[in-house]
Amino acid sequence: MSEVTGKAYLVGAGPGAPDLITLRGVEALRQADVVLYDRLTHPALLEHAPAHALRCYAGRAPGAPGDDRQETIHAQLIEHARAGRVVVRLKGGDPFVFGRGGEEMLALAEAGVPFEVVPGVTSSIGVPGVAGIPVTHRGASTAFAVFTAHEAEDATAGPVDWVVAARVPTAVFLMGVERLPVIVSKLVAHGRRVDTPIAVVEQGTTDGERVTTGTLGTILARTRDVRPPATIVVGEVVAVRETVRALQAGQPAWPVAAALSPREHRRAPAAARVAARRRA
Repeated sequence: MSEVTGKAYLVGAGPGAPDLITLRGVEALRQADVVLYDRLTHPALLEHAPAHALRCYAGRAPGAPGDDRQETIHAQLIEHARAGRVVVRLKGGDPFVFGRGGEEMLALAEAGVPFEVVPGVTSSIGVPGVAGIPVTHRGASTAFAVFTAHEAEDATAGPVDWVVAARVPTAVFLMGVERLPVIVSKLVAHGRRVDTPIAVVEQGTTDGERVTTGTLGTILARTRDVRPPATIVVGEVVAVRETVRALQAGQPAWPVAAALSPREHRRAPAAARVAARRRA
């Protein structure tokens, strides 16, 4: 008797708000017999799955060992699919941005299980964007890099490359609230100016969103009560948010100083240049 084979979906749940999941992600959930969901997926997303679908929590607390848990998830995906079920692996953000989606894809491929990847809006772009911070901005940032603030769990991956983090125009850190003091000290030690703008976006894209801005020199004093999940953005692009807020409030605002050409920057009134770089 041949083995019945179902299918696995690796689905990105998006950056937080339940209506930011993709249409294809919703369709996958509607077909699900089993949903393996992570800690950062919004509970409302599970309502897209049929009433009969088995809903299994597959997350872990920040800092908790993950290798054994990950192997269990691989086994569950394979077991359910081989039993003929449609199993959805629902992960916050995008499965392939520090979500270990690549490992799950490899495990499914090795086991011969059919699967489909459904990308999600990654928190590294979506959260800053909703908060009014573009990760790239003409004249201010032509590149960005995304880091996890946790040291790699296995020796083959290695820790954060702080040289790159200090030099890239925009550095985005995920899972970094508890290590914010380390992030600040490492960036400054590797050459980032203490007056570099930084934003910490707590509960991004949700009704509970809270944005704290400052500089590398001031942010620690302003974020003592911030709790995860939060996304950290470092770079001149943070100043765009303040300019947008001033314009929305009907206040005069010069374009972001870092985004001006050298000629435009020289022409700007001194007071406007200072205001454009003012840190909230």
